[in-house]
Amino acid sequence: MTSLLDVRDLCVTYRTGGGDVPAVRGVDLALDPGGTLGLAGESGSGKSTVALALLRLLPGTAGVTGEVLLEGENVLDMRWGRLRAVRWAGASIVFQGAMHSLNPVRRIGDQIAEPMAVHGTVPAGEVPARVTALLEQVGLPDSRYRDYPHQLSGGQRQRVMIAMALACEPRLVIADEATTALDVMIQAQILTLLKRLVAEHGIGMLMISHDLSVLSSTCDRVAIMYAGRIVEQGPAREVVHEPAHPYADALSAAFPRIGDPASRLAPRGLPGDPPDPADRSPGCVFRPRCAVAETVCATVDPPLWPVDPDAEGASTRQAACVHVGPARPLTAAPTEEKRP
Repeated sequence: MTSLLDVRDLCVTYRTGGGDVPAVRGVDLALDPGGTLGLAGESGSGKSTVALALLRLLPGTAGVTGEVLLEGENVLDMRWGRLRAVRWAGASIVFQGAMHSLNPVRRIGDQIAEPMAVHGTVPAGEVPARVTALLEQVGLPDSRYRDYPHQLSGGQRQRVMIAMALACEPRLVIADEATTALDVMIQAQILTLLKRLVAEHGIGMLMISHDLSVLSSTCDRVAIMYAGRIVEQGPAREVVHEPAHPYADALSAAFPRIGDPASRLAPRGLPGDPPDPADRSPGCVFRPRCAVAETVCATVDPPLWPVDPDAEGASTRQAACVHVGPARPLTAAPTEEKRP
């Protein structure tokens, strides 16, 4: 079966007055129809850059290489006419902070209808009914059709963004920190809604967040990013609750766990700051902040290796750390990164 989304060796470099800055370094991701993939990491790890690169929404100062295969077709090679047809209809994106994404002087019903009119996915006479159905799907009454964004709450505006993302029935939905600005109760409602829509429509969803608890409860698989690359990926609950990479472990431990007084009273943090992408030292990029770094980490930047090479289905769980790598000379140059 062809993957819905297949990202191969994606690299993004920003051109600045001080030189080129690598923001994403050799990212590989795969998502099947009906699947949910979470992408996690600190601010500045490259998550949103990956999301924008998938639909070529990055600024002109960004240089992008690699492949982004959407149902087998490389988005990075598409002509503008084809790319315009793919956006919304083939893949859509829900941004963080709906108030900044919605037009404040247009009614929400008109904004939901616009993608359908542009792409011609629904006959003009059926558009109002389709908008009403979308509002009902995301839990909003049709009486909101003529409201302006400022007349809605934050959670309601986020639901409008989700309705817009589903308007042309895309095969892929990218949710970039879609629930970060919401309170806990509304966040739970939006996450339940997203899971239901994925199950009902059989779409694929890439969810980007810094919150591992959100990804663990929503996604089938999770990939952890640090300094522009994937450092661990695998089944969501394994990565979140039994992390293999020291960074994934620190990220997971930063969130207090319900019923665990130790983590609630003294959650583990992570010392230091993420590295400057324009100034990286040789070796493992996480080494300066790693509590289990060894001498070899100063010279070796390991690729993604199977966490347990002997376990059944081990290829689905990988981490980029010398502590989980296979038996090999760790001072040797790392081999080419293997795809899951």
